[in-house]
Amino acid sequence: MDACRKAGKAGNLACPGMVWTTTLMHRLKTRSAIGRPGLATALAIAFAFVSMAAGCRRESAEQALRNDITGLQAAIESRNAGAMAEFLAADFVGNDGLDRDGARRLAALHFMRNARVGVTPGPLDIQLHGDDHATVRTTVVLTGGHGGILPGTGRIQDVTTSWRREGDDWRMTSVGWDGR
Repeated sequence: MDACRKAGKAGNLACPGMVWTTTLMHRLKTRSAIGRPGLATALAIAFAFVSMAAGCRRESAEQALRNDITGLQAAIESRNAGAMAEFLAADFVGNDGLDRDGARRLAALHFMRNARVGVTPGPLDIQLHGDDHATVRTTVVLTGGHGGILPGTGRIQDVTTSWRREGDDWRMTSVGWDGR
């Protein structure tokens, strides 16, 4: 900016940094519509910094897990076995030794039998074990049917799942369920 002043270009478009600085200083020195010098500008700058800080905040481990559980529920309700399997860890284990591929095939079978699939979880009891492992317990109502107003089938299951964080995503490592 000193070079711009020496060259006599202060306030000229040839020195855009100087124009911005000059404009900002002018706004800070002048009285705003509120009646205080630069109050509107200071508030705008403060709001911009607060907004940027809020946008850069990383979600908590529990909130990230809840978001992935919601994503898993959406994949099941959209009847997409491949998308559902993406939420399962490579070393996933379920009841009776069910592995990841077996879970995908079992889900695909249920999706073929039912035109509509519903998953309604109860409150989630989440226990975090550090920032990268968690246990989730809930009761789930599973429904299926052929698109009528009422579901053709329904079951209540007590479900316990274990999760591991892999990068930014949570993956289910195991599931156990008991019917009521």
